[in-house]
Amino acid sequence: MKYKVIFQPSGRRGEIEEGKTLREAAIELGVGIEQVCGGNKVCGKCKVQIQEGYFAKFDVHSSMNNLSPIGKEELRLLNEEEVKNNYRLACAARVQGDVLVFVPEESRVGGQIVRKAAGEINIELDPAVRKYYVELPPPTLEDPEGDYERLMRALKEQHGLEGLSMDYHALRALPLALREGKWKVTVTVWNDREIIGVEPGYNDRTLGIAFDVGTTTVVGYLTDINTGKVIAIDSMMNPQVSFGEDVMARITYAMEHEDGLQKMHEAIIGGINKIISNLCNKAQVGVEEISEIVLVGNTAMHHIYLNIYPEYLGVSPFTPAVHRSLDIKARDLNIKAAPGANVHVLPIEAGFVGADNMGVVVALEPEKKDDIWLIIDIGTNGEIVLGNKDKLLSTSCATGPAFEGAQITHGMRAAPGAIERVRIDPETKEPRYKVIGKEEWSDEVKSEARGICGSGIIEVVAEMFKAGIIKNSGVFNTKLDTPRIRKGENGQPEYVLAWADETAIGKDITVTQSDVRAVQLAKGALYTGCKILMKRYGIDAVDKVILAGAFGSYIDKEASMVIGMFPDCDLDKVVAVGNAAGDGARIALLNRRKREEANAVARRIKYIELTVDPDFQTEFMQAMYFPHMKDKFPHIQHILDKIPK
Repeated sequence: MKYKVIFQPSGRRGEIEEGKTLREAAIELGVGIEQVCGGNKVCGKCKVQIQEGYFAKFDVHSSMNNLSPIGKEELRLLNEEEVKNNYRLACAARVQGDVLVFVPEESRVGGQIVRKAAGEINIELDPAVRKYYVELPPPTLEDPEGDYERLMRALKEQHGLEGLSMDYHALRALPLALREGKWKVTVTVWNDREIIGVEPGYNDRTLGIAFDVGTTTVVGYLTDINTGKVIAIDSMMNPQVSFGEDVMARITYAMEHEDGLQKMHEAIIGGINKIISNLCNKAQVGVEEISEIVLVGNTAMHHIYLNIYPEYLGVSPFTPAVHRSLDIKARDLNIKAAPGANVHVLPIEAGFVGADNMGVVVALEPEKKDDIWLIIDIGTNGEIVLGNKDKLLSTSCATGPAFEGAQITHGMRAAPGAIERVRIDPETKEPRYKVIGKEEWSDEVKSEARGICGSGIIEVVAEMFKAGIIKNSGVFNTKLDTPRIRKGENGQPEYVLAWADETAIGKDITVTQSDVRAVQLAKGALYTGCKILMKRYGIDAVDKVILAGAFGSYIDKEASMVIGMFPDCDLDKVVAVGNAAGDGARIALLNRRKREEANAVARRIKYIELTVDPDFQTEFMQAMYFPHMKDKFPHIQHILDKIPK
């Protein structure tokens, strides 16, 4: 018997023989799990978590009962909380049924590479959080005024601040802080309205964190609010990945499981807290020094990290619980920070265009431009903004996780060993490729490839098209005389990108007809979104294409246009801007006026629902072709003319 085993967050999956351990399954599927003791059940480094329930996306019912019973060796190495939360040792648990396995960060070999560096931003510093140093006269029998009133009087006299409220936790800390500081204290004030912290003596360091909570990855930027400098960056795979790879899968999980929302909420808050801890350790500061946090994320992530039921996002008319920005105490979300710390959440535009897209808009300011920009934030959920100072339109499209390595036979996320660059000789059909972690190409050194990540998937499909291996319909040209093209185990054609002896997984790495189809669906959805927005705007071409997001920064813009991910544009006007959502979150952390602007701009942007557009089906069908069934691409026509017919 064989059973389905799915590993998250890598997205690798396959049919595994009954009786094999999860460690053996991981090796077979190319999933890196720590195994310091070589599978002898003594190191405890290969801990994995088993997800329970029915997962419609994979059509599996995962259960602890689908593994061999937990043994004494595991109980010795797993604590009570881990056993309660379905942790097993991969070297000990044997497959007896279908299972969905989440590999936690600490158990992964090599670690996921989350490419979300902080971009350069130039912004006037006007943060919501400021610190004020005050010196108070100590009380006497003649002047026994209360500590609170005494502090308020000093703030008014020395800094002109009045009418402030005081956070309860700050009030509790006040008496001791005043006396420890010998009546000299530093007061943290939020938005000129509330005292959120009091500490003895003088301390002008003010710290905050900007978070970009993506469907797949989470990144945090620890920032000195006084200078705007990023002190440390930390990231991880979104721990919710085990509940579903895309937003609809997670919304469905919340609907189908009574405790589904709570589980996903706790998972993302746990991830945020882990990043906060890592950032503070890197910078050698205390968690209690974090006074302000800004969160961005798509609308589903927004609802889940706020613990708001997301069901209504998934059904027409796709209504969110709230559009405007929010300010919430960190402690109310169980986020570890200063006791009175505030969490600011940027506004959302619509059901599937969220606070992350508003982060992009805050960073790029298309509402102030004369040229018409097409801004594409490519991720599991593609978000698009089109326009300039006169008008802005937006939409979203379900590109799915294909661009991030999932739904691809040998797909994987960006990690050491992932093929990220590909070139195919148009004459011989022989490939050369480059993997993450090595500078040399495969014809210069043994690659030890483990799979293909998103940028590699786009390049290999573009190169296969340019070499005539696949036609513009996406169908394989099986008449070509090359051993690289063959029939796979399921009878469908496939292209061998790397032979087994070149790889680290001991098997050929291939690109199948199904893989090409998955790319067509994803790029077709993205192109259709762009095209319908352009039609609604009344234009045939755009002045500039902006690729936002970490993925957009690492894909080849020529390859992207060759397969038709977006409409034709001068390649010199196609620009990658990195993690603009994260940059926008940092801007909101450093300038409170930008928060007000974000609320105003969010309401100006007109959202277009693609699925109800009368041209959607026709446009989508035409966009499935490489680069398109009908649309012209004059800026790459010289490349298209060389493709073998």
